Amino acid sequence: MEYIPGLAGVPATESEISYIDGNKGILTYRGYDIMELAEYSSFEETTLLLLFGNLPTADELADFENKLRNARRVKYNLREIMKNLPATTHPMHMLQVAVASLASFYPSTEYMKGGTENQEYINEVTVNIISHMGTLVAMWEHMRNGFDPIEPRKDLTYAENFLYMVTGEEPDKDWARLLDACLILHAEHTINASTFTTMVTGSTLANPCSVISSAIASLSGPLHGGANQKVIEMLDEIGTPENARPYIEKRLSEKKVIWGMGHREYKTKDPRATILQKLSSELLQKKSDAGSLSKAFATAMEVERVCEELLGHKGVYPNVDFYSGILYKEMGFDAGLFTPIFAVARSAGWMAHWREQLQNNKIFRPTQIYTGAGNSCYLPMEKRSQQKSMP
Repeated sequence: MEYIPGLAGVPATESEISYIDGNKGILTYRGYDIMELAEYSSFEETTLLLLFGNLPTADELADFENKLRNARRVKYNLREIMKNLPATTHPMHMLQVAVASLASFYPSTEYMKGGTENQEYINEVTVNIISHMGTLVAMWEHMRNGFDPIEPRKDLTYAENFLYMVTGEEPDKDWARLLDACLILHAEHTINASTFTTMVTGSTLANPCSVISSAIASLSGPLHGGANQKVIEMLDEIGTPENARPYIEKRLSEKKVIWGMGHREYKTKDPRATILQKLSSELLQKKSDAGSLSKAFATAMEVERVCEELLGHKGVYPNVDFYSGILYKEMGFDAGLFTPIFAVARSAGWMAHWREQLQNNKIFRPTQIYTGAGNSCYLPMEKRSQQKSMP
């Protein structure tokens, strides 16, 4: 047997949900190019596409949107759980706890026993989890600052309602459309760490709320979901476009990470980064009174230019996190919200893979290559004095 660290390149499943061509910079959802979806679709429509494999009819989309809107409110019991968390609780940790607690309201032991026997339950819990994700993240932004959360509205789209619940103001249509595109771009990305976690946990027929809670835990790690927040910290440290080159050269000489640069799957620029750069550049110039880019965005573009010059030959280009963090900051979001927004979007892909896993389920049980000691003899306590002590 050959050991491959991180299972890099090892097929773990067969899937019809998404596809990546890292050499050509292509990402498709169910065969549809991500660029077309970001430009023409909505998060709600893209979610339906991921879940069921086809673009919905007008009636199907309206019905799904209505179900999402009616599922936005959170039970008071869950709110009480959130209220009793320390205000210092990171939004991702809150989200993991809250989503896991949803299992109390949507128990599944008998339903999941047969895998896909109860399609009605599977569809209901899918809607409830995806709908609750945005509500929970927006609620916590107020609760961790000592305020009551803002109630969700049924007359707004998913992105508009999230903006409303976070800001308390009527959502700006331009910002809502850009946030909608961000949600689409983050909704799915084949078998990444959190999606694989979804599949492994789901393969045990665990409650779907527990499944998604485990995925949130995986996404919370800085090597997976936290890069967009790191990008903002890096840009703040650089300060201005003029400081980009010396900063990048110093980081490279010290063999330190350039946050938001490079992706394990892409040997060219992440197509999602290309889309976000275009959309954000257009909108930020429109929003600016002088028609100029913000300092952070201008600095980011210079960082990209320098990195392309110094790292392009290695296939290292911006990924989606490089621009999403900038956009969230421009929208007025606290940096602590960046990864939770990622989780909100990715809930669509997680649920799609959970449902696909159930169709032909087999519990994951990989093997290992043992590298420990050979046969050892048990020694009585009095004879262990010469043994190496534990650390």
